Formats: sequence, structure tokens, C-alpha cells
Amino acid sequence: MRTNPSALGSADDIEQQFYEALREGDLDKLMNLWADDDDIVCVHPEGARIVGPAAIRAAFEAMLSNGALDVRAENVRRVQTHASAMHSVVEHVRLMTPDGVRSGFVVATNVYMKLAEGWRLVAHHASPGATGERRELPETPQVLH
Repeated sequence: MRTNPSALGSADDIEQQFYEALREGDLDKLMNLWADDDDIVCVHPEGARIVGPAAIRAAFEAMLSNGALDVRAENVRRVQTHASAMHSVVEHVRLMTPDGVRSGFVVATNVYMKLAEGWRLVAHHASPGATGERRELPETPQVLH
């Protein structure tokens, strides 16, 4: 049975719960945040496009098979209307390895829609980011020519 994590919440609330679910290794909580639609999409760094709830669940299940992931969203940029929201985030990822803690950054876009059951995630697209410090492009575009 599907639970309703935040019918009265916001896209920000769903995003917070998404990253909490990753840190807790809670696959059911994570999947309850997604829209129940065959066209939802997810792309992990350097991965293929994953479409649909079953495929997305399988991908996250594989990612969480070794335990929770320490991922925290930083530098959030938001664009929102009454029924949709897009968040561009820098994900700070920390992994335990035999050599100690490794840290890196992933640039991600999370897209939310306000549906009858509340805000839900409809797309997560993550790309490799800088491996050391947080890097962002300047606010003002540079002249190309």
C-alpha cells in the first residue's frame, strides 16, 4: 500500500525526505516520494535513462544493496509554479572505503509535480560533478563571441 508522505507538504519537503531516505537506506520511503506514473525518469551519474517505477525501484535497490548513502543536497536553486518545481542541487556524497572516507560532488536536477496526492518527484537527473571543492559557474554568463 502506498503511503502519503506529504500531501500538504511542499516540493522542498519531498526533496528533504528523498535525501533522508537515501541516508537511511529506506527504499520504500524513497519510492513513496515518486509519482505513480509510467513516465517518471531517473538518470544516475554516467548511467542510462531509467523509465518507470519498477525500473527506478530496481536501480535504487541495487544502489542501496550495500547500505545507506550519505548524500546531502547543497546550493539548491529553485524554479517553481503552482503545480511544478525544478530544483538544481549540488549533491555532496561521502562514501566509506577501505582507505577511509571519500567525498565528491554530483550535480543533480530534481523535478516535482503537485498531483492529487500532493507533491511528488517525477524526474531525478544526476551528473558527475567536481571531485574536490564545490564549483559553480558564475551567475553572469560569460560572453562566448
